[in-house]
Amino acid sequence: MNNLLKISLVIVCVSLGFIGSAQQSMVLDGIVVNENTPSRKIIPYTNLRQADVMWQKRVWRRIDLRKKQNQVFYFPEEPSQGRKNLFDYIKEGLIDDGTLTAYDPGPPTDPDDEFTRAYTAEEVLKRMITATEVEEFDEFGDVTGVLTVFDTLRSAKIKFYEVKEEWFFERQRSVMDVRIIGIKPMAEVEGPDGNPTLQDLFWIYFPEARYVFANSEVFNRKNDAERRTYEDVFWKRQFESTVIKVSNVYDRQIRDYKTGLDALLEAEKIEMEIFNYEHDLWHF
Repeated sequence: MNNLLKISLVIVCVSLGFIGSAQQSMVLDGIVVNENTPSRKIIPYTNLRQADVMWQKRVWRRIDLRKKQNQVFYFPEEPSQGRKNLFDYIKEGLIDDGTLTAYDPGPPTDPDDEFTRAYTAEEVLKRMITATEVEEFDEFGDVTGVLTVFDTLRSAKIKFYEVKEEWFFERQRSVMDVRIIGIKPMAEVEGPDGNPTLQDLFWIYFPEARYVFANSEVFNRKNDAERRTYEDVFWKRQFESTVIKVSNVYDRQIRDYKTGLDALLEAEKIEMEIFNYEHDLWHF
């Protein structure tokens, strides 16, 4: 009996050893290996000289992730089926890979969108993790101390992205073109009064982020075999946005002089001015 018991224990230990050292499954979840997205390269910008830019206008936009056309930026809330939302890819580039750099957006009273100060790794983590002090009570309901609770910012908290871009007309090619300069995620957090408020996290320099977005897969509603990337979404302008600011002598946003419906009409007016400028150039 002792020998049988020893043999049984050896078999159990060996079995547990195999279970503990089990490797990741190599089973293919699909019919083909995805070789397109991981090997994607960015499309280089056309060489641009200052002498060829005959008209230029800087525009700031806000992308509302609650709108249907922008859901590709928000879903999936958690990584699933080999896909992530935009903020998860940004976090991975900032924290895990170090391929992205975050820049200080400045205080709300004096915002900075010129990429003047880069965040350190510790500062990025502070933007991602919030600390809240919670009172501890005993069985009689008396306060016994204060407990600090740390909460990691979830991607579901990102409700808006702010985009800074340059519209210009290049006479060398005779085309109206646009290039995104930066992108800023905005999180919905609890304010001091308990009501939800928007918090500017950081600016990301878009020409640097293109190398990450080119390998970041996006869901295609029409065809699973033709998965796009976030680089494609931005390059093809497949998102809905609202103009919140245009370069002006006062350096103010639309909300500073228009509210409600008037602000939306002002944003549409700016869009039409850019469209009409190109249209009028070819008017004979």
